Amino acid sequence: MSYPSAKALLLRAFQHVEEWEASWGSFEHHSSLGVDPDRLYAAMDEYLERLEGNYPFHHPRYAGQMLKPPHPVALAAYTAAQRINPNNHALDGGPPTSQMEQEVVADLADMLGLPDETLGHLTGGGTVANLEALWVARELHPEQSIAVSEDAHYTHGRMSEVLELEAVAIPTDARGRITLDALESVLENHEIGTVVLTAGTTGLGSVDPIDEAQSLCEAHDTRVHVDAAYGGFFRLMAHEETPTFDEFPAAHFRAISECDSVAIDPHKHGLQPYGCGCILFRDPTVGRFYQHDSPYTYFTSDELHLGEISLECSRAGAAAGALWCTLKALPLKPNDGVGAILSACLRAARTWADQINTSDALTLLAPPETDIVGYFPAPDAPTLSAVDAASQDLFHSAMNAAEDPVFVSLYRLPAETLTTLHPSLEADQDEAAVLRSVLMKPEDETYANTLVERLDALTRANGTVSSN
Repeated sequence: MSYPSAKALLLRAFQHVEEWEASWGSFEHHSSLGVDPDRLYAAMDEYLERLEGNYPFHHPRYAGQMLKPPHPVALAAYTAAQRINPNNHALDGGPPTSQMEQEVVADLADMLGLPDETLGHLTGGGTVANLEALWVARELHPEQSIAVSEDAHYTHGRMSEVLELEAVAIPTDARGRITLDALESVLENHEIGTVVLTAGTTGLGSVDPIDEAQSLCEAHDTRVHVDAAYGGFFRLMAHEETPTFDEFPAAHFRAISECDSVAIDPHKHGLQPYGCGCILFRDPTVGRFYQHDSPYTYFTSDELHLGEISLECSRAGAAAGALWCTLKALPLKPNDGVGAILSACLRAARTWADQINTSDALTLLAPPETDIVGYFPAPDAPTLSAVDAASQDLFHSAMNAAEDPVFVSLYRLPAETLTTLHPSLEADQDEAAVLRSVLMKPEDETYANTLVERLDALTRANGTVSSN
């Protein structure tokens, strides 16, 4: 198999759409749509030059934030549909892409182990997906609060404020995972309607103990929402036939199948352009909360329209079409398609961590659970201030190196977390920055050793390596 050419796929997509457009008869575009050629090409040239100011998200040397380009299949499929610009709010806004959305939502529910009757739709991203989950939680239990871990994504706190919904924070362990004793205490002492669990934190990719937490919530008759925006696709790696990875919490990913709702982002590990999230509800009757009347749409079918189960109105049909086409080419299978890609990402993270463990210039924060690795330069003094300074020095020198730059990211951690994971460190300040690498491109597996060696060399050049 060979990597598909984005240019070839785009040309094929445009040719087909242009033939479809021509089949409806030729016409003259209105003169108001015309653009002066000199102004057009000047604008395009400036635009393309400014795009070069981005970091090289496509390249393995970029191992920083959760950023990568979509797969060429998704790019071509999205562009083809975008030329038509269907709106999946109602069937008459995009009949084919609306059907595709229903199919990919069913595929995602099946991947997560949710029942066939699961209700769901695509969203503009994980923030909106989680907003809808919290909104349904409020509608089901208007007098009760939600409980969410201190290391959950900040969107839950923000959306709780939007919904005027009390959010009770639950402490986490040093790896950023919700602590079960604290969860049990909250369930016993607060009126909690829904608990939010995280399958892949955006900080270190950590996974809450969903299996045990689910049992606790069930004993207290409390709903569970899983924020799997980042890690949801790793559910494919929790099958018995998949390879075993150190520290990978397969049982907790399998437990997602028992939860009440899930947010997941295809624009992360689903290889899609931005603007593609998804919310799924185990109980399809929660669709009643979305009921509304639109006097100018919903006329082409008596069946439920996607806009009638979504808080968003206009929604890009191109997002559904791109995901549908991608999953046809790269299916949701444990050892093929998306599963093979995720396996490479997990191997990349473990290779990265192993290489750090062979270095006396770098220190592994903790073994990775998914595909995000935390680490820091071995400081010249065992203090948090020294860790903070060394991490920031390496971050800037690696990114700005004249030759062979490496793009990583910084992550701030409280003193308690760092001193728990590394008791030899002295807490001379409240927090410190460490380095973080998100290895969500399968090519990272091949480059991991080389990039860590480069970071090792830059650390030594910075002169921050301990002499002990």
